[in-house]
Amino acid sequence: MAEEEYPDVELSDKQKKEIAKWFLLNSPAGEIQYVAKDLRSVLNDERIYNEAAQEAFPLYNKSHIICLEFPDRSGDVLITSYNELDKNEYLDPRTAQVATVNHVKQVCTEVRPAADEELPSPYIEDFRCTLDAEILKYVGEAYPKGICSVYCVNGKDVEGPGSNFELVVVISAVKNSPKNFCNGSWRSVWNIEFKDDMQMLAIRGKIQVDAHYFEEGNVQLDAKNECRDETMFQESYSNLPDTTFKDLRRKLPVTRTLFPWHNTLQFSLTRDIQKELGIGK
Repeated sequence: MAEEEYPDVELSDKQKKEIAKWFLLNSPAGEIQYVAKDLRSVLNDERIYNEAAQEAFPLYNKSHIICLEFPDRSGDVLITSYNELDKNEYLDPRTAQVATVNHVKQVCTEVRPAADEELPSPYIEDFRCTLDAEILKYVGEAYPKGICSVYCVNGKDVEGPGSNFELVVVISAVKNSPKNFCNGSWRSVWNIEFKDDMQMLAIRGKIQVDAHYFEEGNVQLDAKNECRDETMFQESYSNLPDTTFKDLRRKLPVTRTLFPWHNTLQFSLTRDIQKELGIGK
């Protein structure tokens, strides 16, 4: 059977731009500049390339939570949707500064002090700073090249107890080694809702790990996981009288019954963990 011939079809400029955007957005971690260079050569059309790059790079930078250094090297800023003030301005709450970035070049071009209305209230900032300090310690121990930040995404103008608000913890760690034909990244985002009316703390987490090995081949890993949990505010216990736990302890009988560690499947927490991790099936 003769090989079927297909007529040449000329792509429209819009189709070329959308294809170019797809390649840019699907570039492996830390490799978009290499992909962009090849695309520019293949397209051989500066207008189409620039349009595709202007649309794709901001989305890529935010989804990969890239970190850019300040021009004076006094600090850095994470590029996320949570601290985006404008299409090219991003807040760094730790230094109370706003960075202007060039998305296509992936550089920070200038920094200015944040305006009062761009920052959380003193009440919220106290929560944010406390959490930020703990996350910094954790990331310093767990991620050799990790960067983190904490943002207020809801209720930043709350002035005191009685209202709900939400903080977001963002962690980004990158290991690029193109000379060894491998690149990889870790991104995790943790939404923490303070539900004052319900005296509850709700946590939602999203974790994504990417790895790309391209020595004598092309192997990519793209792993994602989501989790959530809720707990009561710790302050709820401080309102109980001193005798509460003493009374409870006195009334509880001592039965010497051993905890059934061999059969923990009957407990919902164990079932939830196994379901989340996909084990024990």
